Amino acid sequence: MSMKSHISIKTLVLMNRILKYDLISLLAYTCLVIFGIANVYSSSYTESFTSIFDYTTLVGKQLIFLVISVSSLILILFTNYKFFDNIASSFYFLSLILLVSLFFFGVERGGAKSWFIFGPISFQPTEFAKLCTALFLAKFLSIIQTDLNKIRDIIIVSAIILVPIIFITAQPDPGSALVFSAFIFPILREGLDAKFFFFGLTILSVLMLTLIFDFFNMSFILIAIFISIILYNRRRRIRINFIKYFSALLFLVVISFSTNYLFENVLEQRHRDRINLILGKEIDNKGIGYNINQSKIAISNGGIFGTGFLEGTQTKGDFVPRQHTDYIFSTIGEEWGFIGTFTTILLFSLLIIRITIRAEKQVNHFKRIYCLCFTSILFIHFFINIGMSIGLVPSVGIPLPFISYGGSSLLTFSVMFFIYLNFDSSRLKED
Repeated sequence: MSMKSHISIKTLVLMNRILKYDLISLLAYTCLVIFGIANVYSSSYTESFTSIFDYTTLVGKQLIFLVISVSSLILILFTNYKFFDNIASSFYFLSLILLVSLFFFGVERGGAKSWFIFGPISFQPTEFAKLCTALFLAKFLSIIQTDLNKIRDIIIVSAIILVPIIFITAQPDPGSALVFSAFIFPILREGLDAKFFFFGLTILSVLMLTLIFDFFNMSFILIAIFISIILYNRRRRIRINFIKYFSALLFLVVISFSTNYLFENVLEQRHRDRINLILGKEIDNKGIGYNINQSKIAISNGGIFGTGFLEGTQTKGDFVPRQHTDYIFSTIGEEWGFIGTFTTILLFSLLIIRITIRAEKQVNHFKRIYCLCFTSILFIHFFINIGMSIGLVPSVGIPLPFISYGGSSLLTFSVMFFIYLNFDSSRLKED
C-alpha cells in the first residue's frame, strides 16, 4: 500500500469519526457561546477596559471557564457512556453534600447563600446539581425494574428531584429550585400517568389564583366548580365517586388556605414583590419593577437592526442592573435589535428541538432519558430568562444558558451538552 493511500484511509477514518457527531447542534452551541462572550464584553465594557484576556474582568473570567469547558470536550467525547452511568449515583450524592456545605461555608450573594469562593473564581453548586440530578434520574429510570405505575418508584423519583429542591430553596434560591421542575417532562415521557402532571398544574393554578382573588373568593370558586361537576354528571347519569371528588375539593381548599403562609414565609420579600408585579397587584417601575421596566426599554430601543455593538444607551448607561447575567437578553435586544433576538431564539429552538428529536432515536434508555433531561432544563432556562427580560414571568435570577455571564453555568451547560454529543454519536447502539 502506498503512502498516499495510507494517508487517504486515515483521513477517511478521521472524517467518519467527526461526522458521527451532531455537527448542527455543535454549530448552534458555538454560535451561542461566541455571541455570549460578545454580549458579556459589551455589557461590562468601560473606558478603563484594557484586554478581554484580563482575568480580573468579567469577560476575562468568562473566557477562563470557556477554555475549561472546551478542554473537557475531547475528554468527554472519548469517554465510554458507561462511565457516566457508573458515576451517576456518586456524583448525585456529592452534589447534595456540596449543597448542604453551602449553609456552613457558602458565601452570600444577592440574598442567597449559593456560592463557594476560591480567589477570583466563584462556583455555584446548584449548577452542578442539575447535571448530577439529570444523570442519576436517567440511571434510575433506565433500570428495567423501574415502573412509574408503582407508588414506590414514584416516591423514589419524587425524592430524587425534591431533595435538591429543598436544599436550594432553603439557601434561599427558589428561582434555581424552580428549574428542577423541568424533570417532569422526561418522567412523563417514561410513563408517569399524566394525571399527576395535571394534578400538580391544578395545585399551582390554585396557588396563583388565590394570590389574585384571596382565599374566600377562591374557596367559593372551588365549591362552585365542585357543584357544577356533580350536577353535570347527574344530568348525564354518570356515576361518580362522591367521596373522591369531595376529598379533592377539601385538599384544594387547604392548599388555598395555606397559600398566604407559603407566600409570606417561604419566599423572600424581593420574590413576593416580583410576583405581585407580574400579577398586576403592584406597579413599581422605580423600585422592584425597575429591572424589568429598564429591560423592556432597552429591547424596544433596539428596533429592527439594533443600535450596534457597544452602542446601546441603556447598556452603556448601566440602567439595567445585572445586564451581563439575568438580563443579558436586554443587551441583545438593544444592540442587535429584532434580528439579534430572533436569531438567539432561533438557535435555542433549533438546539432544543433537534436534541429532543435525536433523543427519541436513542436505543439505549439511559442515554435517551439523560438527553431529554438536558433539553428540558435547557428549555426551562431559556423560557424563564427571556420571559423575565420582557416582563412575562417574575424575575427569579435564572441565567440564559451559554450567553449569560457565569462560569458555573457555562461550564455545567457545556459539559451537559458534550455528554449529549457523546451519547448521540452512538444513538443506534444498545451497548
